[in-house]
Formats: sequence, structure tokens, C-alpha cells
Amino acid sequence: MRIGSRGSALALAQAQFVAELLGGTDAGVEVVAITTSGDRGILVGDKSRWIKELEAALLAGEVDAAVHSAKDVPTELPDGFVLAAVPERVDPRDALCGAASLEQLPQGARVGTSSLRRAAGLRALRPDLDVVALHGNVDTRLWKLTKESGENGLDAIVLAMAGLERLGRIESVGCALDELVPAPGQGTLVLETRADDAATRAALGAIDDPHVAASLAAERALARALGASCNTPLGAHAVLADDGGMMLRAFLGLPDGSAWLRDELTDPLGASPERLGEEMGERMRAAGAEELLAACEALGNGAVPPASTPEGTHL
Repeated sequence: MRIGSRGSALALAQAQFVAELLGGTDAGVEVVAITTSGDRGILVGDKSRWIKELEAALLAGEVDAAVHSAKDVPTELPDGFVLAAVPERVDPRDALCGAASLEQLPQGARVGTSSLRRAAGLRALRPDLDVVALHGNVDTRLWKLTKESGENGLDAIVLAMAGLERLGRIESVGCALDELVPAPGQGTLVLETRADDAATRAALGAIDDPHVAASLAAERALARALGASCNTPLGAHAVLADDGGMMLRAFLGLPDGSAWLRDELTDPLGASPERLGEEMGERMRAAGAEELLAACEALGNGAVPPASTPEGTHL
């Protein structure tokens, strides 16, 4: 089986993890690196910039499956494609690097992030922080934290715990930011293939984790219900309880921290993850999400704007 992957260090580490789950080289599993529009620095457009070249390779028969970070996958797939497997999830939380806790950061501390969601969440919790845009791969961001000083220096940065874990950089974590709601699908991988490729779908089904798939379905349903895009600072994290129920946490805010919504909703039976996500979307729209969504799209350029006076709602 040929597995298509983006060519970044993190993407290849994720693809190799999947390849080993499928039996590795002994089972004839090969990882094929493919450069996407997002890798080439094309930052406009929707999430498809991270996966469309992989889908083209699937259609051309150059690969049999493609591995994606679930948070990079649009909520609607093109015709002819399916998500055939969702393997086990690693830690979905955000990680603070450079400080032992958010509370220990001094007034006015400079915190770097490339994520509008993280910027919104940080400013909602700590309006005094100087949240600045930070780009580059994981190693580059960690280097900037430790090596840059003066006006360009950073007191801390926020990265995905999952990425640090997969790259063997977990020692860089100061703490897990339980205060922030992760992005939909964070810490989760998905395997995409052609809908008509029954053999590959069956092979991938062997590594599917139905519990993780259910959580992901709820998170993606919320994103779909809100019409979330790359310009939407949305958090969604679903967890299955021991009794079979499911709890979904959600956050939607403006990247400048001036307004946000938070909510939690539980399905005691865990019978319909998609319906749980849809119901959360309805609740958030009723509480004013429309205005936040419109404001996010108006910003639309992916930059982390300066902070404003925060005003939030806990539903």
C-alpha cells in the first residue's frame, strides 16, 4: 500500500506512524511524500490547500491512501472520496512552551502562535498578553523561543501537544493548556481514499478506532454547522464518558479577544455524535455566533490582529 503524505517532518512522522500500524515495510507499506499548496506558502483559500494535491494523487492512482491531520480536512469532501479510518488519538491539547503555566507569565508577556483560535483563547483568558504571529515548522518556532531576544524575543509559544509528541520534543512543554479548547480534530489523523477502492478501505478499517471516530464526528459536525473556515477561531473537543455518553466543549471567539462564546453540551447516551455537534452549533448561533462568524470572515487575512477589550459569554 502506498500512503501519500505532506513532506514536512511532522507529516512524515504521522505517516510513518500509520504505516507501522498497517504492518510497515514488512507488509509492503510505503510512504510517498507530496508537496501541497500550503507547503508552498499559499496561505489563501480554505483548508483544501493542505490536501488537494494528495487527493489528485489518489485520483491518478499514484497513492492508495492519504494521511491527514484531521484539523486540516474540510468538513465536506469532494465526490469520490471517503475517510476510511481514524486511528488512535494522541493528546489533543495545546501546549505552552517557555513557562510552567499561563498564570506564571508576567504582565505583557509576548506569546507567539500561528493560530487565530489560540490567539483568541489566550486573549480571552489573559487580555494583558502581547500575542504575536509566529510561523515556521516546530523546530523553527522552538528556536525563536530560545534564541531571539530584545524586542523580537518571546516569553512563550503555544504549539499542539500532539505534534511535539510525534516529533519527540515533549521535553519542550512547560504545561498543557487545559484552559483552551483544541481545534476540531486536533491530535487526530484520518486516512482518506477513493470511495470505489474497496480493498484499500477494508485494509484501512483494521486500524480504525470507533471511539475516536465518534469524537471526531461530533467535532466536525459542529464546524460544519457553523460553516467554519480557516478564518474561524473555533475550538471543539468531544470526549466519550465511561458510561457511553459524550461531552462536547466548544469555543468561538474573535482573534483580537474582544468577544467570545464558550459552551459545553452532553449527550448522555452518546447515540448520535453528529447530532450533538449540530445541536451545539444551533445553541451557539442562538447566542450570537452569527455576528462572531461574520466578523471573523471580514478579518479574513489570517493575521493575528491586536487585542481589544474582551467581552465573552459562557452558555
